Amino acid sequence: MKIKFLIVAIFCAGVFAVPAGAAVVVSKNVTYNPSISVSGLANRPALKGNIAHFLQVCGWFELSAEGSKSDYELALSGQGGILRMDLTQGGAPLGQWSIPLNFSEREVAKTAVDAVIEKTFKDLKVRGFCHSKIAFCGQTAPGVRNIFICDIDGNNIQQVTSYRGLCVEPSWRPDGKSICYSKYGRTTLDIAETTVTSPKRSRIISAYNGINAGAAISPDCRSMAMILSPDHMVDLYTMNLASRQLTRITRGKAVEASPCWSPDGSQIAFVSDAPGSPRIQIADLRSRKVRTLPTIGNDAVTPDWSKDGKIVYAARVSGGYTLAVYDLNNGTNKRVLEKPGNWESPTWAADNRQVVCKRSDGPKGTLYIVDTWTGNARLLVSTPNPLSMPAWSPCVRK
Repeated sequence: MKIKFLIVAIFCAGVFAVPAGAAVVVSKNVTYNPSISVSGLANRPALKGNIAHFLQVCGWFELSAEGSKSDYELALSGQGGILRMDLTQGGAPLGQWSIPLNFSEREVAKTAVDAVIEKTFKDLKVRGFCHSKIAFCGQTAPGVRNIFICDIDGNNIQQVTSYRGLCVEPSWRPDGKSICYSKYGRTTLDIAETTVTSPKRSRIISAYNGINAGAAISPDCRSMAMILSPDHMVDLYTMNLASRQLTRITRGKAVEASPCWSPDGSQIAFVSDAPGSPRIQIADLRSRKVRTLPTIGNDAVTPDWSKDGKIVYAARVSGGYTLAVYDLNNGTNKRVLEKPGNWESPTWAADNRQVVCKRSDGPKGTLYIVDTWTGNARLLVSTPNPLSMPAWSPCVRK
């Protein structure tokens, strides 16, 4: 019964548009994004199209037709190997940038849109968002799953691992340079790590007797939270990555899964069936006290902790899983989605607003981006083969 729960836990696991010239207000109680139009660069239509594309998929703007009335106007021009950008609001200048055209059009477009996001929403400190990546599990053969990564628009898919078994539960290092994951062998379940840059390097970082799963590196990169079962009890541990010293956080007959760290590294949220059904608990690493979050639904699984103090999770409601957010700042719960389908394994983007998740409708899965402020969902990746367990990387500053 306990092992069955662990397997289920592992595998299932605002802005308002205003008249031009007025200030654009950023609020978490949002219905609309500000509009933006893109003009110029007639001699580089592909580059202009890529910039418009990333403005559309970044989740922070509504793209307007060129020449139409919008909250922001982005004028582009290019000469001598330099892209020039001028951002205005109601005719008033907000920012000017010059970007060398010595990268691919997609990379230049990401850099351009990152600059616009950072300037427009500077109070949110969203830096390098378009250069972030999304990791996920994909089936490469019957009974075989490997780790892949893609861009925030679902393109540029790259395979990270190439094993002939199961690689699941991808989790990014805070520096975004490598991914930890649970790797099944014939008789083992270990935690491995693979770099995402070439040449790719892989290593086993936890191979204790029994289960090694749920790897999550602490924000300071000094410790790793994980699920171990050296004495046949499935509990939460932390390991000092330098000394390899283990610290046991929970002890008992309950089964734990899916750990994630608080932004300051002082607490760990995880799933436990100690309350009688799978629920999210938080362990304070100093006091060793554990508390259960008040969540919605019959079960609450696969939590992820945002940098601004919110926990997103999958909640079982009326026989299916939906997404919900518990705000630790004010103690409120919010159901994010009212859409049909099973929505599982959410993880935060670095903007503390959007999450990536799996939607299950039948035997196969698709990956979606969900805006937790508006409830809007955007298809990210869909393939003939099953996909699962997405994980959004930290922002990578370019």
